[in-house]
Amino acid sequence: MTESTCEGDTGSNEVTALLRDLIGINSVNPSLVPGAAGEAQIAAFVRAWAEREGLAVETVGADPERPNLIITGGQGTGGRNLILCAHLDTVGTDGMIDPLAPAVRGRRMHGRGSYDMKGGLAAALIACRNAHRRGVPGTVQVVAVADEEHSSTGIREVLPHLSADGAVVTEPTELQLAVAHRGFVWVEITIEGKAAHGSRPELGVDAIMKAGPVLVALDRLSGQIADRTPHPLLGTGVLHASVITGGREESTIPDRLTLTLERRTLPGETPDTVLAEIDNALDSCRHADPALVTARRVTLSRPPLDTHADADITTALAHAIGTRTSQNTTVVGMSYWADSAILAQAGIPTVLYGPAGDGAHAQTEWVDLDSVLTCAETLTHLAIEFTTPTRPTARRV
Repeated sequence: MTESTCEGDTGSNEVTALLRDLIGINSVNPSLVPGAAGEAQIAAFVRAWAEREGLAVETVGADPERPNLIITGGQGTGGRNLILCAHLDTVGTDGMIDPLAPAVRGRRMHGRGSYDMKGGLAAALIACRNAHRRGVPGTVQVVAVADEEHSSTGIREVLPHLSADGAVVTEPTELQLAVAHRGFVWVEITIEGKAAHGSRPELGVDAIMKAGPVLVALDRLSGQIADRTPHPLLGTGVLHASVITGGREESTIPDRLTLTLERRTLPGETPDTVLAEIDNALDSCRHADPALVTARRVTLSRPPLDTHADADITTALAHAIGTRTSQNTTVVGMSYWADSAILAQAGIPTVLYGPAGDGAHAQTEWVDLDSVLTCAETLTHLAIEFTTPTRPTARRV
């Protein structure tokens, strides 16, 4: 039995049972799949579980079908405040076999959301409960939010209600301490043409044909981005074309084409810098073809994350991880985006740490059960140490 297990009374069967219950609840994001269940049922389950464990629960959000929960443990009489953040929603289940019937094969639990990210949610809930039982002087809050998989309305709704000295987003990190991830900017480019009968192209302007040089210029820009000096944890930025639509019918010259781009950004890159790059590419096309008419706009953007390796939350979590490995912890960056960037942008030092597995957004999804238990024990240790200021937290990373 590890030190964390002794402190928090975490049991493998308890963690497995909680995770099984969470996976069995349909929480597909209705912004991704119209008519899907949403987060109301899983939020009700989590709320009932937390209240049975003696934790305070607050529901936040304008839409009762898309609730967010702030679950609080600890005395709140001194010490620091810690947030453990997880999202309640999942992506869709098309192509999956029994996605809501969690199945254990070996030490893997299969089912939609097992890896992304109900394993991390279960670990966070157990850690909060354990810290509360221990009577920590500070507070430990599980912030369980809606809509992370679409536009992160949940974390933005709860943000005005939050104040903390550090936060851990429990997305899957393969039990690694992650301090950075890319942001993203979605850009929509419109190319204007002029409709005409297909037999008389001289009367029209073919917007689809006009797109050829634009795509070539954007592909050139993508290569230039890939050739830049990489971030030490994240590599280079990424530009790719996501969606293209245009044309009306076979015998009509198309009068419009719309192209959607995704630009994955590094720390220091912003929507303005992304638009400047794209404008330069479009300007080169207009220089070659003065008749080219285009417009562009940002449809959605989210910032990257870059938390300092010496931040208190980083060293405290490194120490908690080290209680199991007895080794110095190496910080890493993650390829995906997460709500961590929004917490950090609000001034809450934030890192990521979660279980191991595979199949996020895929037809076969699973999480390693031993890693979920390890995550719960590590977060328990962190919650106790971080919110009890007389305990040592420093560990070299």
